[in-house]
Amino acid sequence: MACVKAAPQPDLVLIYWSRNPLVPGSARRIRSVRVIGNTSPCTFTLVRGALLINALNCLLDNDIGFKVVYSKKTTSISGVLLLKRRS
Repeated sequence: MACVKAAPQPDLVLIYWSRNPLVPGSARRIRSVRVIGNTSPCTFTLVRGALLINALNCLLDNDIGFKVVYSKKTTSISGVLLLKRRS
């Protein structure tokens, strides 16, 4: 009998971020995160209230292999990002 294997599923990270509306030019902070799959070794950067730039620097590192597949500002102070690990 032939051995059938399922195709590997991609790792996905959905991040909702916002800025402080009272401080012009404030840093983007993570408001919520949803992960499908594995974000190791960047899991510690994906916490509510953390700086978005730190999470992106880790995830977009070439050794980790994530790339931004969707980015949208939902308002002038918030937005969403979808990242996918390259297969």
